[in-house]
Amino acid sequence: MPGTMSRLFGLTTASTVRWCSGVLLSACASTLVPHVVHAADCRAVAAPSIDWQDCNKSRLMLTSSTLDGANLVSADLSYTDLRDSSFIGANLEKVTLFRASLDGSKADKANFSRIEGYRTVFSGVSAREASFASAELERADFTNADLTGADFSKAELGRAIFKGAVITGAKFAMANLSRTDLNAAKFEGPLDLSGAFLFRTRLEGMDLSQATGLQQWQVDQTCGDGNTKLPQGLAVPAKWTCSADE
Repeated sequence: MPGTMSRLFGLTTASTVRWCSGVLLSACASTLVPHVVHAADCRAVAAPSIDWQDCNKSRLMLTSSTLDGANLVSADLSYTDLRDSSFIGANLEKVTLFRASLDGSKADKANFSRIEGYRTVFSGVSAREASFASAELERADFTNADLTGADFSKAELGRAIFKGAVITGAKFAMANLSRTDLNAAKFEGPLDLSGAFLFRTRLEGMDLSQATGLQQWQVDQTCGDGNTKLPQGLAVPAKWTCSADE
């Protein structure tokens, strides 16, 4: 406000200070003390709670890094080797992970929402209760990952690999699971498949009797077999989309 007063009334800096002395000091403090913006330190070494927002960290060797609680929003980590690292509770929203490797890493409760993870390797990752909502994960590799309680709502998972992955309690509402082998995953109890796109999704041998949100139009597009169990009220298609030898 003093700056405004100075412009309006032609006050000098000295007169501005005298003007401030006549009002509450707290009202003038923000005008007399420069506002400091703490930018991300892109050259800082990987550490817990590090701020790498918007940083370019692509094509680096960052194996065994500890990035718990880190702010990695919109960072570029494409082609970066992050094997055996820790991202527990980290925020990776909108991170570019194109062909990066997080093999064997820990990422429980991490935020991977809206990431670009085409062909990203998440094999052996522990990502319990992590969010992959609205993420681009076509052909991503989740082999043997622990995805218990993970949220894949609205994620693009076409041809993603879930061989041996634990998906108990995972949410796939409105996700694209076309041509994905869900039958290669492990789970108990319900899966949320509300509105999921299941074109040629492999469901052979799966017990989906407790699945929630699953509708007949979705089932009719899938690839199942005589051992596929569906929720009550849904019928086995007269002919599954895929033949046994596809």
